[in-house]
Amino acid sequence: MNSSQITTAQRIKAIIGGSIGNLVEWYDWYAYAAFAIYFSNSFFPDSDLTAQLLNTAGIFAVGFLMRPVGGWLFGSIADKIGRKKAMTLSVLLMSFGSLLIAFTPTYKTIGVLAPALLLLARLLQGLSVGGEYGVSATYLSEMATEDRRGFYSSFQYVTLIGGQLIALGIQLILQKLLLTETQLEEWGWRIPFIIGAILSVIALYLRANLHETEAFENKKEVSEKKKGSIKELLKHPKALLTVIGLTLGGTLAFYTYTTYMQKFLVNTVHLTKEQSTLISFISLFIFACLQPVFGALSDKIGRRPLLLSFGILGTIFTYPLLNALSTTTSMWGAFSLIMAALIIVSGYTSINAVVKAELFPSEVRALGVGLPYALTVAIFGGTAEYIALWFKQEDMEHYFYWYITACIFFSLVVYSRMKDTKDNSTLDKD
Repeated sequence: MNSSQITTAQRIKAIIGGSIGNLVEWYDWYAYAAFAIYFSNSFFPDSDLTAQLLNTAGIFAVGFLMRPVGGWLFGSIADKIGRKKAMTLSVLLMSFGSLLIAFTPTYKTIGVLAPALLLLARLLQGLSVGGEYGVSATYLSEMATEDRRGFYSSFQYVTLIGGQLIALGIQLILQKLLLTETQLEEWGWRIPFIIGAILSVIALYLRANLHETEAFENKKEVSEKKKGSIKELLKHPKALLTVIGLTLGGTLAFYTYTTYMQKFLVNTVHLTKEQSTLISFISLFIFACLQPVFGALSDKIGRRPLLLSFGILGTIFTYPLLNALSTTTSMWGAFSLIMAALIIVSGYTSINAVVKAELFPSEVRALGVGLPYALTVAIFGGTAEYIALWFKQEDMEHYFYWYITACIFFSLVVYSRMKDTKDNSTLDKD
């Protein structure tokens, strides 16, 4: 089906279908991070909270190591046989990982096999999420009209954050209305993983009814050897290095202020679990709403000004914001500081998907977007929690703030040297 045959309603349906699948994938991924404070004791019996969280964060990080494999596997599938099929397979794999976590017995019941099964589930989820990013970023960018690419593709992070919001929302309902803390620690933490598996069935239905993109259909005549191959991808070294450089600081900042922040508020700021969950929920909801605003802005003024603003403000304010946050005693003071940080990070999150998609030709686009991104996220995003907790344990937590600052500055150097992809987009050649 070509662009002249795709109506606005069909285009919106495609964007929603691709986005909702993305939401379910990331819900499953974040449910692990959100509920780790409750189930860490079930898999790693230890009296020290930081040690338990370190072990749980270690498995979270290992899950990230599978993401480059997922980026390669699903990126190749998307470039060879279609974006739609790759997205359907990725959501199936994620649901299996969620079910495995939901029904794994505790350490007391089956001993060392319990953390081993938890690790296996995270490896499967890492494979799935690693593939999801590149394929959905490519799909959303290709389905958008030329003048709305920033806006449409920003919904990837709306749904990515939305997945975390649903996980936190379920956590709030369980905390406030349904279960005691003891019940949550004993068995209640399993509920979100069962919900995740059910949501996957809905996403599977939506994705099965999506249109394939015109950009993919137009490259049917391209040699199969070229589509989705590493050899073909390596012909674009500048684009590959650009993806790594522009992702590095942004992904570290994003994971610090989202997945790790809830633990930071409990472990460092000494707020209650309920307070930290509420702050995370409200700040992430506003953060999600900001993504289309920034995305639409990039359609007007270009992608580069937003990336530069994130790089400059992130370099200047990361240390002061995190340092102030670590010493605050007010719940709403903490909220204000996190919100300021998330507004800065929006300059990266809202448009990073479309910027990467605009760098590669369609025959290697999903692979080009997914693989270098997944490698960078595995090294820097996936280890953010572990490094932060290690510095905390060594009583050198402020070193972590400087580490984030240095990574954002590195990305700023990349932003300052790259062309604005809005005006030099490979999507225009499809």
